[in-house]
Parts: sequence; structure tokens; C-alpha cells
Amino acid sequence: MAKIKFGTDGWRAVIAEDFTFENVSRVAQATAAYWNANPVAGTEKKAVVGYDRRFLSDQFAQRTAEILAANGFLVTLTNTPTPTPAISWTVKKQNGIGGVMLTASHNPPSFNGFKLKAHFGGSAPPEVCSAVEAMLDKEPVKATPFADAVKAGRILVKDIRAPYYAALKRLVDFPLIAKSKLKFAHEALFGVGAGCFEGLLAGTTCKVTTINAAHDPFFGGINPEPIAKNYGRSMAYLAKHPHDLCLVTDGDADRVGGMDGRGNPLSTHQLICLLLHHYAVNKHGKGRVVKALTTTSMVDKMCAALGLELVETGVGFKYIASEIIKGGVLLGFEESGGIGFPGHVPERDGILAGLMLLEMLATERKPLTKLLAQLEKDYGPHRYGRIDTHFPLEKRAALMEFCKTNPPAKLLKSPLKDVKSYDGVKFCAGDGSWLMLRGSGTEPILRIYAEAKSEADAQKLLKLGVSLTKRV
Repeated sequence: MAKIKFGTDGWRAVIAEDFTFENVSRVAQATAAYWNANPVAGTEKKAVVGYDRRFLSDQFAQRTAEILAANGFLVTLTNTPTPTPAISWTVKKQNGIGGVMLTASHNPPSFNGFKLKAHFGGSAPPEVCSAVEAMLDKEPVKATPFADAVKAGRILVKDIRAPYYAALKRLVDFPLIAKSKLKFAHEALFGVGAGCFEGLLAGTTCKVTTINAAHDPFFGGINPEPIAKNYGRSMAYLAKHPHDLCLVTDGDADRVGGMDGRGNPLSTHQLICLLLHHYAVNKHGKGRVVKALTTTSMVDKMCAALGLELVETGVGFKYIASEIIKGGVLLGFEESGGIGFPGHVPERDGILAGLMLLEMLATERKPLTKLLAQLEKDYGPHRYGRIDTHFPLEKRAALMEFCKTNPPAKLLKSPLKDVKSYDGVKFCAGDGSWLMLRGSGTEPILRIYAEAKSEADAQKLLKLGVSLTKRV
């Protein structure tokens, strides 16, 4: 049997190679066995199963539902491709034990995945994923035929988006958005986010244009990741048809990117800083701000100026989610486009991020470009760069140790202020510029991140990072 190894919040593999009906059945049975052996006080034996637009996702989801139903769970199965955060929200709303989302998120079209959701409405913690993995093949697979389970009321097939949309509307000033007359574009990257904003903004004065909304399991020949190299078609469209904002969501709509109204790409760092300003200044929000290590240092300057406590975590939304669960968090975010909001589930939510950006524009009544220029005026320019380079796994530990014990005296012309080594190694300079080296958890890939006051300086820091890899 194929070896199944869980990653951050579940398991993903290549369709028909390891991601087969047999292996999905094994994982679904292990999930059911874990939930039965580890009931959570106050929850009910309910589970939610959803799926994205990839090849066979709906059928993998149906098979998962058949197995969970046979193991004693009342299963809500979505009847259409649905955003991951809607699955998480429904788990929490139903007071369920957990959920499963069949998706490989932003990975290439050949992949699919089994994302595990916990009772609190967020990704299952690493210890739960490990425990489910340990239950593999401990019990034979039990399944109830789909038609029988539906007839018996053990599987409820329904569209869960309407109550999720209603919850999102309560988290923003929706009447303000409704009368704003904003022109909103959404680059769906052929993912499950397509159509969500039409549904949310129906009957308002907002004009919504969804780009790349077709259901195409090949994602138009790209990976559905919200990064500028995948925006070609929408950049060309927006250059000819300007909008106020273009939001980009990934394949399962939990991560975000963006463009200004004319198709110029925005970094996730810019979106994060815009939202932080909106929450702290316009909404008068208070609380801890949580950011992953690889997020812009503009956040640090903003928190210092606004009197907000800043918590910095390792890379991965699971660390941010754990802080959100503790309570008192104003916003939580990561460089890859995951943003968590107060009053919501501890989960990344690309759809809610779009509504919040609309609320910001409706409140400010200024063009996005002016809002970004004001941030730079207040906190200085911040330019970010990242490269992924091949680096042998067996040399990783030696490289990290070398970087920790041999830090550069300066970054560019600014003296080194701090070295952080709890997730990779990050060098921080006095002027806010920084350089970080961090390995992928599972592949021989080293990620090098840098931020400085100009594009040229950020590139110089990345070159310094590459030179450090050659010292080991």
C-alpha cells in the first residue's frame, strides 16, 4: 500500500498516482477512527465535507462522506465546489467534530488533497494530523452506499454558502458597501471563489466582474496561486477596463493576492498593511497583531506608531490560528496571503478579505493608489523579494547553524540588530531591512526572503542570501 504522509493540515498527492479512491478511503477511515476515539466535549457527531474544482474532487468527497456516515457521523456534503473557509465556518456553526475539504489549494492541477478541519473551525493542529496518520489501516474501511446514506438521512447534500455569506456580511458594514457604487474585479484563477462576490453583492450598487471564472480543472495552464506571474489575462483586461480594485483568490479561496484597478500587481504585504490601517484607524480596533516571520516590517512600524502589541510567529497559518484561538487578536496574517479576522473562525478567508477591502474603500472614498502612497509616506518604502533555490536536505542543518553563528555585521549599510532562529534564520537590521533563509519542510528547497527600501536593495540582499548557501 502507498505510504501516506500528512503535511501541514492534511495530505496531498498526485491524482491517480497516490491520490486514489483506495487511499482516500484509507485516510477517511483513519479520520473517522480518530474522531470516534477522541470525542471533543460539547461537540456533536457531525462532520462537513466539501470539495474544490479539481479532477474527481466531487467523487472523492462523496466517497469520504460514505465512510464517515458508516462510522456513525451525520455528514453535511456540499452540492457544489465551495471555498475552504465556508467548510470551516460550517463545522463550527454546526458544533461538529470536524470537517474534510478535498482540495490541493494552490498546487498544480495534477494534485489533489485531503484537508482536515477541527471542531473549532480551523485547520486541524499538527498533533491531530499525526494522530490520524497513525490510525491508518488500524481498522477496515467501512462505507455506506451513497444513495442509502442519503435516504437514511446520514448524508445531507446541500449548498452551505448562503448562511456563510450571511455571516460574512455581519462582520463588515454591509450597508456602506451596498451603497458605495464600487467597481470590484475578482480574479478567481478558475477556482472555487468564482461567483462568490456576485452572490454576496447581488442587489447592491457595486459592479462585480469575475475574471477566469470558468470551471477548468487545468486552471488555464497555471497553478491557482495568487502571485503576479499568474495574473497575465486579468492584467490585460484591467488595463483596458479599469476597476477600483481587483482581488485574487487561490484555488480553494482561502488565500489572497490583488491588483490595483488598472492591473498593477499588489503584494500580499501591501494588502495586509491596508487592512491593518483600516482596522486600527477606521474601525478603531484594539488587540494583538499576529504576523508570520516572513511578513513586511512595515507592520512592525505601524504597530509601534498605533500602540498595538505585535506577536511574531513561525511560518504557517497554524501558528497564527493558535493565537487567534487564545482571543484578543485584531488581525493575523502571513506572507503567502493567509489573513485571519476577529469574530470569525481561526481560518484564512480570501472571501472575507475581499469584503474587508471593499469596506475600506467605501470608508476612505479615495483611490487605492492614494491609500498605498499614504502608507509609504507615513512608514517609508518597503520592497520585498523571494527566491526558492534547490538545496540538499542533508546540508540544511549545517547551513542554519552556520548562519546563526556567523551573521553578517551589516545588511547593506545598516548594522545588524537581531538574529531570529526559531524557524529558519532571520537577520534584522536597524533600518528595518531583513534577510531570511528557511527550508521547505519536506523538499530540498531553500527559500530566501528579503525586504529593503528599494527593489535594487532587496535584490542585493537576496544575492547575499545565495552567497551564504555557498559557504556550507
